[in-house]
Amino acid sequence: MAKQELLGLNGNEASAYATKQVNPDVVAAYPITPQTIIVERFSEYVADGLVDTEFVAVESEHSAMSCSVGASAAGARAFTATAANGLALMWEILYIASSLRLPIVMAVANRALSGPINIHNDHSDAMGARDSGWIQIFCENAQEVYDASITAWRIAEHPRVQLPVMVCMDGFTISHTMENVMTLPDDAVKKFVGEREFIRVEGHMGEAELRLDPEAPLTMGPLDLQDFYFEHKIHQVDAMDDALEAIKDVDEEWAKVSGRGYGYAEPYLMGDAEVAVIGMGSAMGTVRHVVDELRQEGVNAGMVKLRLFRPFPAAELKKAVGRVPMLGVMEKCISFGAPASPLMEEIMTAYYHDKEKPMMANYVVGLGGRDVSPAMIREIYGSLLKNRKAGKVSKPMSYIGVRGD
Repeated sequence: MAKQELLGLNGNEASAYATKQVNPDVVAAYPITPQTIIVERFSEYVADGLVDTEFVAVESEHSAMSCSVGASAAGARAFTATAANGLALMWEILYIASSLRLPIVMAVANRALSGPINIHNDHSDAMGARDSGWIQIFCENAQEVYDASITAWRIAEHPRVQLPVMVCMDGFTISHTMENVMTLPDDAVKKFVGEREFIRVEGHMGEAELRLDPEAPLTMGPLDLQDFYFEHKIHQVDAMDDALEAIKDVDEEWAKVSGRGYGYAEPYLMGDAEVAVIGMGSAMGTVRHVVDELRQEGVNAGMVKLRLFRPFPAAELKKAVGRVPMLGVMEKCISFGAPASPLMEEIMTAYYHDKEKPMMANYVVGLGGRDVSPAMIREIYGSLLKNRKAGKVSKPMSYIGVRGD
């Protein structure tokens, strides 16, 4: 393992520092709370001569992603960052980035989508983009942000993947909270990331790398009608499927370099658990704390932290959940008009064809940055214990922490 240095960084700084070590060719920057610190701090690295990145201050988030698409298509490593309404303004270009198979990396400081206007955390922004063809990694703390901000490049550029990656962190809770972060030396990061790999395709003038090159011209993003569009979408499906294995390989290699390994779905005290909660992001640290307290009180509680949302790791998730009879799905997002939250729908679909499956109840928490306290999580476990005792789920959907509920 490489020798590491302990730094005090918040999540935004961890993202910027890792990106500085990668030294991408282009960073497209537009400020939006709570991610502004990322591009602001990176601009300081540029001004101080610590990177040779082309820093492009654009006029909107739509332009930020458009700039990233152009740079990546030309063969550059491109990075940007956004949140909430900024991610929504990128919507059109998100699909173009993934459809053109461009390995862009983007940090997303997850924030509620307005209105009324709210600048604090939930997962409605990233959940809205869940079908845009981007890989989505959700981080629990600043250390995970640092690590994911490095491994994301290897994942995105993997020859069998070639897809953009979102590194998601909870706005303010992670983005603005200083924590201990172990960092690798610049040369170790550069060696790990290596050079960008290009897949080879058949172009107008024979075989060439998939990038814009005047010496080997290609047409990228042309009109794609009934004759080929469907097949191109299946290529993206195959790439997402291949990403599951690629992410595992990259994370295992990162563990050898850093000593920190990650799973798609990470179980905690699930071996004998009778009730368990599964969720994503910063709140899972609080859930782990409550599980420890409940264990001391004689309750066989467990939890599963889901780190990877796209591609959805159904088999790994079910392995992590194991044979727990009662599962609570905790989510920071509402899918309006749907029978459940986005994460709950994914998990129920994963179990649909199985004869044996846990009873499941859905709990929406923390919208608009409302604190997810230990008391709220205890309320969820109390509800799960009642369902377990009754042998049925009395209330499939609950909104925890709503005044007057």
